Amino acid sequence: MLNIYAAVILTTLALDYLLGLISSHLNLRSLNERLPDEFEGLYDAEAYSKSQQYTRDSTRFGRVSSTFQLLLLLGFWFLGGFNALDLWVRTLGWGEIPSGLAYIGILALAAGAASLPFSIYDTFVLEERYGFNKTTAAVFVSDLIKGVGLAVLLGGALLAAVLAFFQYAGQAAWLYCWAASTLWTLFMHFITPTWIMPLFNKFETLEEGELRDSLLAYAKKVRFPLRNVYVLDGSRRSSRANAFFMGFGRSKRVALYDTLIEQQSVPETVAVLAHEIGHYKKHHIAQSIVISIIHMGVLFWLLSIFISHPGLFEAFGMQHQSLYAGLLFFGLLYSPIELLLSTVLQVFSRRNEYEADRFACQTSSADHLVSGLKKLARENLDNLTPHPLHVFLHYSHPPMLQRIQRIRECKGN
Repeated sequence: MLNIYAAVILTTLALDYLLGLISSHLNLRSLNERLPDEFEGLYDAEAYSKSQQYTRDSTRFGRVSSTFQLLLLLGFWFLGGFNALDLWVRTLGWGEIPSGLAYIGILALAAGAASLPFSIYDTFVLEERYGFNKTTAAVFVSDLIKGVGLAVLLGGALLAAVLAFFQYAGQAAWLYCWAASTLWTLFMHFITPTWIMPLFNKFETLEEGELRDSLLAYAKKVRFPLRNVYVLDGSRRSSRANAFFMGFGRSKRVALYDTLIEQQSVPETVAVLAHEIGHYKKHHIAQSIVISIIHMGVLFWLLSIFISHPGLFEAFGMQHQSLYAGLLFFGLLYSPIELLLSTVLQVFSRRNEYEADRFACQTSSADHLVSGLKKLARENLDNLTPHPLHVFLHYSHPPMLQRIQRIRECKGN
């Protein structure tokens, strides 16, 4: 039944889809056959042409994938799939919480199965074509099984708690959900570096030598408590290079992809580490956690208002009301706020990247940071001339040319 709830959800889905099409179209049109002057000498004609063709192919693939996902959702919705699954789950007689876990779990598994062919194509065709993929079929299947298992164990536990609070805690349910999700978030930040990520990658201590000595010396200079540097076997899955900092307290971890170490010189790697430490020094990780916690509080408060509203269930043709279906439908109703919020968070993320670059520029070598970023752009086949709208909607990092320009300005100061 088309009511105000259905209208809001459909409008948001259509707007999100159309914005994606428009921004991707403009992004392709902004591809410039002329190599930016900043990258002269780093690219030859073949390498630059390859990076542009990768942008074209990945954009077209993204369009097909997003179109399929939208049509699948609309088809399932208007063919009565949500109601049919609910009626079947009710025949099991499991009660509200087990039924909710089954209902949402089945939908999540079905959505994952539907997207699996796209993931396989992306990994073994598109990424393989451009020399990125190093993943074997065995590793792909292993990652898939581990990911599903973790989602069931950790995500299922949180979902069960949310359903239980809304079932038994009355008007204070959203507060209990907020507290539980906050504890869950902090718990995940503690266990992810030391327990979850090692399930997928090997973390080995960086061996003695010039690179290790240089990294530890830099950390000491900026008073960053770095006990160790880890090397992650990123080359097991992809040729892409990266570095990251995550966690806090004793669980915090700085890790360098082995591909990064292979591609970058020692001073360039130090500059990359300086950028990652900059995120810590500028409190970006703590900020993101605080924003996430505030966001969850608002979300659960709004959920408590709409989760049992009859109109929400009428919009999806449901014969019965339930907490678990209300939770799922609210997620779709919340999508306008999520769309706006994600765009705002992208702006903050890009600002944080500039701040981390500035910190690295001021405490290490701006020239080596620039040369390291250029190498990353070349090896990852970055689009060097993205359209501003595409950047605004989708980029968590500033475009490479803008980053380099800011670093040079910082160096000039």
